Amino acid sequence: MKKLILFVTMFVMVLPVRADEGMWFLMFIERLNHRDMQKMGLQLTSEEIYSINHHSLKDAVVQFNGGCTAEVISNNGLVLTNHHCGYEAIAELSTPEANYLKDGFWAKNHGGELKPKSLYVRFFVRMDDVSKRILSKVNDKMTEAEREKTIQREISLIEKENNEGGKYTVSVRPFFQGNEYYYFVYQDYKDVRLVGNPPESVGKFGGDTDNWEWPRHTGDFSMFRIYADANGSPAEYSEKNVPLVPKHHLPVSLKGVQENDFAMILGYPGRTNRWMPSGGIEQNVKYAYPAWVEASKLGMDKMKVHMDKDAKVRLEYASKYAQVANYWKNRQGMIDALTKHKTAATKAKAEADFNTWANKPANKAKYGYVIATINNYYAKTNEKARHDNYLTGLIRTSNFAVMPYSMGRGLEAYIDADAAKRKEMLPELKDAIKETYATMYLPIEKDVLAAQLHLYATKSTGYAIAPYVAEIGKPVNYDYTAFVNDAFAKSFYASEEKLNAFLQTPSLDVLKADPLYKLSADLMAKYRFKTDEQLQLDADFSKAFRLLVEGMREANPNAKYYPDANSTLRLTYGKVRSLPADKRNDAKKNYYTTLQGEVNKYKPNDAEFDLPKRLIELNEKKDFGQYADKGGYMPVNFLTDNDITGGNSGSPVLNGKGELIGLAFDGNIEAMAGDVIFDKDLQRTINVDIRYVLWIIDKYAGAKHIVDEMTIVK
Repeated sequence: MKKLILFVTMFVMVLPVRADEGMWFLMFIERLNHRDMQKMGLQLTSEEIYSINHHSLKDAVVQFNGGCTAEVISNNGLVLTNHHCGYEAIAELSTPEANYLKDGFWAKNHGGELKPKSLYVRFFVRMDDVSKRILSKVNDKMTEAEREKTIQREISLIEKENNEGGKYTVSVRPFFQGNEYYYFVYQDYKDVRLVGNPPESVGKFGGDTDNWEWPRHTGDFSMFRIYADANGSPAEYSEKNVPLVPKHHLPVSLKGVQENDFAMILGYPGRTNRWMPSGGIEQNVKYAYPAWVEASKLGMDKMKVHMDKDAKVRLEYASKYAQVANYWKNRQGMIDALTKHKTAATKAKAEADFNTWANKPANKAKYGYVIATINNYYAKTNEKARHDNYLTGLIRTSNFAVMPYSMGRGLEAYIDADAAKRKEMLPELKDAIKETYATMYLPIEKDVLAAQLHLYATKSTGYAIAPYVAEIGKPVNYDYTAFVNDAFAKSFYASEEKLNAFLQTPSLDVLKADPLYKLSADLMAKYRFKTDEQLQLDADFSKAFRLLVEGMREANPNAKYYPDANSTLRLTYGKVRSLPADKRNDAKKNYYTTLQGEVNKYKPNDAEFDLPKRLIELNEKKDFGQYADKGGYMPVNFLTDNDITGGNSGSPVLNGKGELIGLAFDGNIEAMAGDVIFDKDLQRTINVDIRYVLWIIDKYAGAKHIVDEMTIVK
């Protein structure tokens, strides 16, 4: 590979000395990656990875419920993903009497599989480049608003042309900051049922303490099944539906992993920002992320007080708490990593080099102002970033920050409707109200709302807070406890019964005067509001950022680039790879962990480190069956150096033959800067060893019938 000039290797997304960096489009694997992958151990053709006309690996990888990845592992539509990806569905299906989240669940047959209210998987069908078509419609004389309107109009046409009358979901996405566009065709299946999951003490072993940490001992997996109509087409839930026969399913390998083995991951990484300028990194580290962390921790603390007292409440808020906790630790890890590695300074130096190139006579007219415009944007939005993250922390953790306003829009339509239309709307409104309040616990909601309002009002000092929040807070030194209690006492949003009573005699005046509606409307208006100055700053920044990326690529046209992650299907490849020796890990080499290491962490009745008695007994007997490593131990987790991020949770980890060896579920805290800059020395992917998954299903849970439907490679 050609050695790249300094500012490019530091700043942009190029293929450096190591081949493990990059989240690659499948359609370009043959041209950009296949030879490198073969040298590392790949034994498949590019056609076996991605094909439009024949079945391939891409047909066995699905996006799971819009936020994770999963893989099809049997000819009967069996799907494997992470425990934390299935967490919300498992919690929804659980009750205090049948607590599948706590105790685990294994369906004895297809008839015993459970259907959550809303769960879907998305298959990737094909993709294509429409950059020339879209960019031919815009010109440099357009404002950013005109440009965006023109692009969106063309996107709508492309999506309509390719959806085959609604059979497919089509999404056109920008890449490289709007310098390229591709469309993606998907097919969604909405009848997805729970097959099985380990108890929480296995699936979430280590809890928040071990989250993002290595060594790790977590059985982070759950299993579902895709159902279709008799023709194999997507269908709404029906008892007549049958398990989907997929185009391709992954064989499962029991051969295990060794250090330096080839490993590739296919999945739907959510978001990376590796083009982010130094000013954006500095803004996140000093303004945005600290506010995010503080607001998240506050919400978690308020929820946990009540969750610890009541099993039903814990179930109702388990998924919300887990989501907040995950990103709370993630953002703190990013602050620490970005600060420690001086990432902003590295990028600032790269920008200075780019600025030198940009101000050469041949480039100055187009690129000369780019860095100055970007730096100006961040300087003028730092305080707003802090404010926005305290506000979004409030919105993320408090249902009543958003719900009264969002439901109020439906209520306004109901109020404006005539009698016949109201009669038509009423059942849907009542169903929405019932669903909203089914898992609502008002003591939590009151505590979280009052505490978050205080934090938001007192910490967002450099940027004006929402006017109604300021008005009611100032006279009481921003202690919102009394206001919240009074608002809940007077509001018809305080209960399902009061809301249904409002539907009998609806009034726009009553709605607008409701204290919880007024508060929510004020918060949401502030969340969306931008001054004319801010709109202009945004427009100038958008153009400058697009030109920065264009200029970087123009300066170095022969480099191999991969686009930032944006929840589209990607492939990343690397190797099984150790971290430096760690005395906390009992394994002989620090690229894997063992069941004995998990048992060594065991703390009876501890919320994070408890273990089922049966698991401990099986370990004592060394009853590992065919799933033991040839070294005699029961493997649990292992490390690779693949380049992943959020959204890759549940992604299949494959060997050179395309066989499943594990599933990805986390990254390591030392490399939390990875969404901004890839660290070839520290960045690791933490994976569940597939042998541990099968051992739990077979030996621990006694559900060997599930293993039997897989294609096992020994």
